[in-house]
Amino acid sequence: MDIRPLTPAYAVSPQIEPSDLAVIKAAGFTTIIDNRPDGEIPPHLHGTAMQTAAEAMGLQFVANPVIGGALTMANVTAQRAAIDAASGPVLAYCASGNRSSVVWALAHAGRLPADDLIGIPARHGYQLDHLRPQIEALAAAKG
Repeated sequence: MDIRPLTPAYAVSPQIEPSDLAVIKAAGFTTIIDNRPDGEIPPHLHGTAMQTAAEAMGLQFVANPVIGGALTMANVTAQRAAIDAASGPVLAYCASGNRSSVVWALAHAGRLPADDLIGIPARHGYQLDHLRPQIEALAAAKG
């Protein structure tokens, strides 16, 4: 498990396993967001299996599958709602953490400067420069 904090309240990670949940909870996370579609992973890591395991540990679990190359505004809205509803720090995961970073950046357009939404994930190897026009357009629309 490789947790990469983007902010004190939001971190991303590559795929997690049920055996990681105790460490995730001990690290103070209260909500887990699954940004990985079931079609990419073996059955024991599907959203329903992970949700059952997470909830048994007292963690909130939100399934928001983001299909690579097919991110939707519904994904962005769902991510923002899950982050806003969380009672504490959020851990979002996908295959590498990149999609969880992208959807975080878009969900925060207008709340944080575009430079931060691009620069913070870059510290962890996620290159989001190509999203600047979308981030700026979303921020202007919220304006």
